[in-house]
Amino acid sequence: TRWRKHSPRFPTFSTRTLSTMRAPHFWSAGLDPRSREAAPLLRFLLSPFALLYGWVTARRISRTTPTKIAAPVICIGNLTAGGSGKTPIVAALRQLLSERGIDGVSLSRGYGGRLKGPTQVNTDQHDAQDVGDEPLLLASQGEAWIGQDKVATAQAISAGRTCVVLLDDGHQNPSLHKDLSLVVIDAQAPFGNGHVIPKGPLREPVMAGLKRASAAVLMGDGEVPAPVIASGLPVMRARLQPASSLPEGPLIAFAGIGRPDRFFDHLRRIGGDVRDSLAFADHHNFSASDLKRLREFAEVHEARLVTTEKDYMRLSKTDRETVTPVKVRAVFDDESKVMELLSPLLDGMGR
Repeated sequence: TRWRKHSPRFPTFSTRTLSTMRAPHFWSAGLDPRSREAAPLLRFLLSPFALLYGWVTARRISRTTPTKIAAPVICIGNLTAGGSGKTPIVAALRQLLSERGIDGVSLSRGYGGRLKGPTQVNTDQHDAQDVGDEPLLLASQGEAWIGQDKVATAQAISAGRTCVVLLDDGHQNPSLHKDLSLVVIDAQAPFGNGHVIPKGPLREPVMAGLKRASAAVLMGDGEVPAPVIASGLPVMRARLQPASSLPEGPLIAFAGIGRPDRFFDHLRRIGGDVRDSLAFADHHNFSASDLKRLREFAEVHEARLVTTEKDYMRLSKTDRETVTPVKVRAVFDDESKVMELLSPLLDGMGR
């Protein structure tokens, strides 16, 4: 694993420094120029495994009877591995509900954390090693829970209260009944090369996933993908907007998310003087050595270190002192369209 860019004056990272769980470049279907060079033999050899992965997912979904709880459940999921913008959409929906006097509570698996839950995330007590980076980020903005058992956690959230459970990820998890299922799609990279893991980034075939959805949320600029049009689903457009100002002067950006380049492009688009950008694998756990060398790199460029809010959550308190998080929020182009979709659920709550 290598840095996306490298300065000859910067101390070299060993391959052990960065996580090796990077998406293969042939998943990108043209976004990465190397995707055209992917060995056809490798893709052929991966085909049986992709068929098996898709079959196991479909079998699990078809054979599971979802458990319905008293509170409405809105699932915010996607069809691909890696980031599509689900977590900002969860936060945006929670804010819309709050503005209408309704408690929206996020429920995440807690990927990367050691706690199994059900656990209400407390930013004063928990860190990313406990509950995962995304739940910790959501807890910094509102009420967030984690739990590997979705049903038990949703029941714990809704016990003795009126609220809406916002299931962060879980479109392929059939255990909990969803009253509404939103599929978040990156408009710039909708479905990668169109193949299921490990041949491609899809968690399941596109049309199978869209068939169980209530609506699609298209993140960013780009045409509505043909499969979404064919599905007949309502489409809502959302975009990431800055929620904080950038530090002045030169910047060194680093990120360990599904699509780091999207973050780097965002920085440049809002006027950041990005001298270099360093991509880590998704959910990379930053070591003290990582941060030491990042600081050395920043010193070479006389620049400030910036990263995503999600990556910032995985840093130690000491390391956070030398890194600035770039905050963003998801904004819907047409909130009335979102509320029209949610209104049957909210009316059922007497709101």
